[in-house]
Amino acid sequence: MVGKRHPRQGGQSGRAAVPLYGFQPPVGTPYGLEVSTVEDFFAEHDDWPWNPPRPGRATFHYLIAVTEGVLRHDVDHVTRTVAPGQWLWVRPGHTQCRHPPGAARGPFLLFEPDILTPGTARLLAPFTAHEAPAVLSPHPDDAAWLHQTALQLLDEHRALGLRPLDMHRALRRSLLESLLLRLANAPGAAPTGTTASTGRGDTYWRLVDALELHFRELHRAADYAELLGCSVRTLSRAARDATGKGVRELIDERRLLEARRLLGHARWDARAVAAHLGFTDPANFGRFFRDRTGTTPAAFAARDVTTDP
Repeated sequence: MVGKRHPRQGGQSGRAAVPLYGFQPPVGTPYGLEVSTVEDFFAEHDDWPWNPPRPGRATFHYLIAVTEGVLRHDVDHVTRTVAPGQWLWVRPGHTQCRHPPGAARGPFLLFEPDILTPGTARLLAPFTAHEAPAVLSPHPDDAAWLHQTALQLLDEHRALGLRPLDMHRALRRSLLESLLLRLANAPGAAPTGTTASTGRGDTYWRLVDALELHFRELHRAADYAELLGCSVRTLSRAARDATGKGVRELIDERRLLEARRLLGHARWDARAVAAHLGFTDPANFGRFFRDRTGTTPAAFAARDVTTDP
């Protein structure tokens, strides 16, 4: 079964702490992918670090197909409702918080980004991006096929030891990639205006992934260039080719987006948000926020909370 996840890095104490959980399967499970069901997962993890439920982030993907009941799950401080026939896809780096599953049923997949082959990862880049929607409604022609493939993947995951390990791992990866490629056919599965990319575009999508995991503590283009093993110039060209913006601007936009979410939906105070985003002085955060929004954090927090991020 699924092993407990533990924080991979520390954070600020108190309300600002949103721990990052790494992928940690149980001993003897092939790395990179775990498959369960909603009911089994929650029944066997009452002593999880997230129980009682509280916000956290993960370095891996959550993919849940709801076949019965209704599942509620907070993604970036917005409660998503997933009805039968829909899928929940939480990407690495999203702040999330689970709700009790109630009568919800269905396959539950956890997988690390690097389990995908490079070619498939490139094709799926727009769909694994942070901006991609959390709730997907597959095309009716794909729904039954997706459900059956998910069940086949669950069967193969449980068949560990019945065939050579390399064949078992290859089968799991093949079924997962087939499922994701078919799920990508769902209407609105990718952010508007995005397409699969190659060349420098690959560097941009790697930057997006890195930014989602490290925007709290890494704030310079040089930090991300070092992390990705490329030059600042290469990273800057990739960012401008993809978005027309510089790396620093993308970093600031991501921090600002998080600030808005925490001040609005989560109702954090400005001091807690400043600490969460790596500002050593709340006054610096106040200037950062005001310069980019035209209003103070306190004034923004006082506005009515909307239902969308």
